[in-house]
Amino acid sequence: MKDYFTGILIVIAYSGRTQATIILGMTGFIVINLVGDYSLAHFQLTGPMAGLTDVIREKFAHRYDKAAWVMLFSFWWLAFKFYHKDKRKFWNSF
Repeated sequence: MKDYFTGILIVIAYSGRTQATIILGMTGFIVINLVGDYSLAHFQLTGPMAGLTDVIREKFAHRYDKAAWVMLFSFWWLAFKFYHKDKRKFWNSF
């Protein structure tokens, strides 16, 4: 079992595109959440529509959250595919 995890870490250490997609996924997740929180913190309706501010804010917050999770999982899926390609390439070179 120890050799299995060592093999995974070796392939990830030598695969730049796997590392890049993992980092891009996490960075994108954080950035989307921060941008969504910032933009919704300053969202305010006035006049007769002021009562709908909280409802609309919740809808947009849910959409930002969904977009962030989709970005994270799609980049991690891409990293998984890159990992398998690089694993075959790395272990076949020996």
